[in-house]
Amino acid sequence: MPPTSARPRRAAAPRPYHHGDLRAALLAAAGRWLDEQGAETLTLRELARAAGVSHAAPYHHFASRDELLAGVAEIAFDRLADALAAAAAAPEPAHALLDIGEAYVRAALAHPAQFRLMFGPLLARKAEHDGLRRAAERAFTVLLDAATRYSAERGLQIALAGWSLSHGAANLAIDGAFGGLPIAPAQARRLARLDAGALVRSMVAGLLQLPDPPKARRR
Repeated sequence: MPPTSARPRRAAAPRPYHHGDLRAALLAAAGRWLDEQGAETLTLRELARAAGVSHAAPYHHFASRDELLAGVAEIAFDRLADALAAAAAAPEPAHALLDIGEAYVRAALAHPAQFRLMFGPLLARKAEHDGLRRAAERAFTVLLDAATRYSAERGLQIALAGWSLSHGAANLAIDGAFGGLPIAPAQARRLARLDAGALVRSMVAGLLQLPDPPKARRR
């Protein structure tokens, strides 16, 4: 019998939501979206399109936009906690606190939109998102432990004051508030030589009553 020519079998189209760890891929895509475009335009539908999956795929992992954003904030808090823990490794307790203050500001400036998300309305509802709550508590614990190592009696006070200084300076820097201040030219030139991290370093040194804060360790 003559050989019959079999038609080539068409490969089945892959199901779009089956591509590795989709939850992690969506969270990473959402983090990039915030960095590039901010949170206002982020929807699960647009995120699915950016990640190259079906519109329904994100709902296999996130019940709502808030749940997705809570996951992004959790990752951001873990990243912040890692940065603070690395800074807290300085052998001198005072130096560790200076490094923590600077690391906090630099982490905020590296991802401004994610920083705003971390401390936005979701944080007040962290009890609804266990992962976010644990990550936020971990970051604060790193700071509190370092402050307590410096002073067992004043640890909580120092931690809260240092956090407030770092957080305020980070927000002011993100908003561009340090530029064009109505100050004397000599002071303006001095401010221009300071970045926000170094500014916080000097403020924390004042809080700790250090006469001359050491410069940041080269990273």
